[in-house]
Amino acid sequence: MINARVIVTLKNGVLDPQGKAIEGALHGLGFDGLSAARQGKVFDLAIDTDDRAKAEADVAAMCEKLLANMVIENYAIELSQA
Repeated sequence: MINARVIVTLKNGVLDPQGKAIEGALHGLGFDGLSAARQGKVFDLAIDTDDRAKAEADVAAMCEKLLANMVIENYAIELSQA
């Protein structure tokens, strides 16, 4: 079993209104040292294989087909043994 964590973030240059709202709210709570905030998504997946290369290829395919909008988002994959 391999655990995969997929982190999906907006590409640089893509407007992030939710990130701006978070940034404004944090400033309102007194966190003045914050210079920027961007939001993203995290997916935790359990892959039923011991083949690390296959798991990574399968998760990349999942990202490109469903989990990430490749036009405006990037993704990163972290794998670990279960």
